[in-house]
Amino acid sequence: MDCRRCGTPLERPGDYCLVCNTGNCDAVVVDFERDRAELTMLDEKEVVGRTTLTTVPEDDPESETVELRNFAGRVADEIRRKRPDAVFASGNRDVLREARAQLHHEFYRVAGDDPVERVVERRGERSLEVVETAPREKIGGTHSTLIGGRGGRRAIGVVADHPHVKKIVPGPIDAGGMGSQTGLRAKVTRADDNGNVRLLLRDGSSVQENRIVTTAMDRETGEFVRDDLNEALTEAELREA
Repeated sequence: MDCRRCGTPLERPGDYCLVCNTGNCDAVVVDFERDRAELTMLDEKEVVGRTTLTTVPEDDPESETVELRNFAGRVADEIRRKRPDAVFASGNRDVLREARAQLHHEFYRVAGDDPVERVVERRGERSLEVVETAPREKIGGTHSTLIGGRGGRRAIGVVADHPHVKKIVPGPIDAGGMGSQTGLRAKVTRADDNGNVRLLLRDGSSVQENRIVTTAMDRETGEFVRDDLNEALTEAELREA
C-alpha cells in the first residue's frame, strides 16, 4: 500500500506516513482470540488493509503471563503504527484488556459476530465506551452488604471488572425466596431501554437484586453487555442456569 497523499510505499497497510505526516486509516478493528488477533484498518467505511498476529499460549501460569503481555504488546505496537482516531475491539477479554492497558488511543468494545461489518454499519453512531475506573471504585449506593460471602464478592468483582460497567448499586436482601443447596448463583437480567441491567444473586433462601449501570445507550447494546457478563459468570462457575 502507498500513502494516499504522497505515494510513498508503506511498510504495512494503513501505516501512518512519516514522510508527509499523513494518516492512512482512521480506525482499527481488532478481533481477539487467545492465540491470534485479526486487525482490520478502515478509512471511513473502506477497508484499507488487514493484518493477523498469532501467538502460542503457554501452559505454565507464570510463562503464560509473560506470553500474554508480549502478545498484547505486539498488537498495541501494530495499532500505534497506524495512529488511528479510534480502536474497536471484540473477542477474548484477557488479551483485549492487556492490549488496552498498553494503548492511549480511544478504545471501544463492539458487538457482533462480524466486528468489522458492525463497525462499518454503525460508523458515526456512538459505540460502547470503555470505563477506566478501578473495579472497587464502581461499587456504591446505600446498601453495602452482599449475600453469599466470598462467592457474592467474587460475582460482584467479575461484573465490576467489565469495561462497559460504570457503577454497581447493591440492593436490599430478600430472605423470603425458595431454599437451595447449590450455593451462591448469579445471573444478569435483560437490559432496560437505557441499556442498564441487574445482577441477581441467590444464596439459599436469600435473593439480592443489584443495579448495574453500563455504558450502553439502548436495549440492543445493553443486551450485548448482558451476554458478556453472563458469559464471564459462567467462566467463573457462578452462573445460575
